[in-house]
Amino acid sequence: MSPFPSSAPRTENWRHLRVTTRDGVATVTLARPEKLNALTFGAYADLRDLLAELSRERSVRALVLAGEGRGFCSGGDVDEIIGATLAMDTAQLLDFNRMTGQVVRALRECPFPVVAAVHGVAAGAGAVLALAADFRVADPSARFAFLFTRVGLSGGDMGAAYLLPRVVGLGHATRLLMLGEPVRAPEATRIGLISDLVEEGRADERAAELARRLADGPALALAQTKALLTAELDMPMAAAVEMDAATQALLMHGEDYAEFHAAFTEKRPPKWQGR
Repeated sequence: MSPFPSSAPRTENWRHLRVTTRDGVATVTLARPEKLNALTFGAYADLRDLLAELSRERSVRALVLAGEGRGFCSGGDVDEIIGATLAMDTAQLLDFNRMTGQVVRALRECPFPVVAAVHGVAAGAGAVLALAADFRVADPSARFAFLFTRVGLSGGDMGAAYLLPRVVGLGHATRLLMLGEPVRAPEATRIGLISDLVEEGRADERAAELARRLADGPALALAQTKALLTAELDMPMAAAVEMDAATQALLMHGEDYAEFHAAFTEKRPPKWQGR
C-alpha cells in the first residue's frame, strides 16, 4: 500500500468494467459484448479512477486490459457519446476530451506494466487504449483502426499523434491517422504495433501469461523502466543519460539489487520484493 493513503475508501464495485485481481495481476475487462465493448462516459471515468486507485495501492504489479466477446473495443459508443457530444457546449466538450486523455496518461504513467489482449476490432478510442499499453498481445483476428478523421475529427485524439509515431514511425502513423484504414494483424506486427502475435483465440491466455511473468519480476525495476521510457521520449541525450544514472544509483540501494547478488552467489532464483 502507498504510505500516503487518502480518506477515500477503495472502490469494490465498478459499474462499467469487470475487474479481478489475483496474486498481483489485475484483469480489467471491457464488458459490453453486445456493443463490441463500445465505451461510454462512465467507462472512461471508471478506467481513469481505477488506474489511479491501483497506482496508489501498489498491490498490483501487472495489468491485463481485455475485451469480452467478439472484439477488443469498437471505440466510443455512437449513440451514447457521439450523439451526446453534439448537444454539449465548448466547456463540456473540453472536459470530456480531457477525461479521455487522462485515461491514456494513466495507462502510460501507472507504476506497473499494462498488457492489452487484442482480438477482433480495436477501433477509435479502443485502438488508442491498446496503443497506450506497454505490450499488445494479439491473435490473427485483430485489426486496428484509428477512425477519428472518418467522423470529421483530428486523428490526434487521446494522445494518438504523440504515441503512434513513437511506436510505428512517422510515416506509418501519418497513414494510419489520416486515412483511418484498418490495419490487420500481419501488417500490424510488421510495423511494430503488435508486440506478440499468437494463435487464434489465445490472446487472453498469452496476455495473462505475460502479465504473470511481469508480476513475478522485480516490480520496482520494471516501474522505473516504464517511467524512463515515457519520460525520456522527448529528452535530449544528456538529460536522459543523467536521469538513467540517478535512477540506477537509487535502485542500487534497493533490496532487489542485493537479493540478485545473494541469489547469484547461492545459485538460486532471486526472490524479488519490489523494493
